[in-house]
Amino acid sequence: MDKVKEFLARKNIVFSAKRYGIDALGAMAQGLFCSLLIGTMLRTLGQQLGWGMLADIGGYAMSVSGPAMAVAIGYALQADPMVLFSLAAVGWAANAEGGAGGPLAVLLIAIAAAECGKAVSKETKVDLIVTPAVTIFVGGVLAKLIAPPIGTAAASFGLIIDQATKLQPFWMGIVVSVLVGIALTLPISSAAICSVLGLTGLAGGAALAGCCAQMVGFAVISFKENGWGGLISQGLGTSMLQMPNIIKNPRVWIAPIAASALTGPVATCLFHLEMNGAPINSGMGTSGLCGPIGVWTGWIAPSEAAAAKGAVPIVPGAMDWAGLILISFILPAILSLLIHTLLKKTGWVHDGDLKIS
Repeated sequence: MDKVKEFLARKNIVFSAKRYGIDALGAMAQGLFCSLLIGTMLRTLGQQLGWGMLADIGGYAMSVSGPAMAVAIGYALQADPMVLFSLAAVGWAANAEGGAGGPLAVLLIAIAAAECGKAVSKETKVDLIVTPAVTIFVGGVLAKLIAPPIGTAAASFGLIIDQATKLQPFWMGIVVSVLVGIALTLPISSAAICSVLGLTGLAGGAALAGCCAQMVGFAVISFKENGWGGLISQGLGTSMLQMPNIIKNPRVWIAPIAASALTGPVATCLFHLEMNGAPINSGMGTSGLCGPIGVWTGWIAPSEAAAAKGAVPIVPGAMDWAGLILISFILPAILSLLIHTLLKKTGWVHDGDLKIS
């Protein structure tokens, strides 16, 4: 056993929730962002402007989402170069075989292939052949064997959430908004979760509401402590910056969470706000304005995941735009500020509790 532990340590193979559930998952989201999400934006913009070249460029980026995710995961696992490069083929295979649940299949299979590749890397005199062969073989076999059922399971679970939100838009609006919003602020990836589950439609709209409530909420209630820099870094970056303060005083989290619980059902019941862009947009919030942009691209050209659930292009009306603006920016700011002010009056939070170091 000691020799096994020594070997794993030497190969930097660490079996931990942080390594796989935070580092790898977060990296996967970045890979999705740099391929599928950006590609969707460019393609939609090119289509709307009538610029075929830009639309084609966006399509190229979208087509390599599988390899981008797998390579990003390998990078997070600190894979050797030969393993890292080989993961491109693994990612393509897992994403293609995984169907609607491609991102989840890529996550699990890329982790397994990367760790196997790391285990044999530089252990033989023919490393140039052995390392990529083992990495690709393991990934390819797993893609053929387990990616399809993984995809089916993930798609089914996402569909259950979608249908439940349609049947119970008020309660599910609260549940989805709060949970995905919390995931966005925690050191895990809400974007990856939404992509894995294929959250679009009303459920995607509720997820967007929760993420915006966290980002805009924290940005506004901490403005006194952090100024314009904090407003931008949290409102357009990530509310994860507040995690050290949440650990010190968990009550500072009450206002954004309560705001998400309020805006979620408003999004689903009043405005019927649907996220029919790429599912990853549902978990992005106002980060780089990807959430609102995803709603817009979904209006113009629904993603494949949304189209599979019946989404069709629409011409947005005044109510659609009002809902998007209110849910994404105005309501989270107002509600979070009001609730935070009440918490300060009760003595649960104090000036300086939200200072970003």
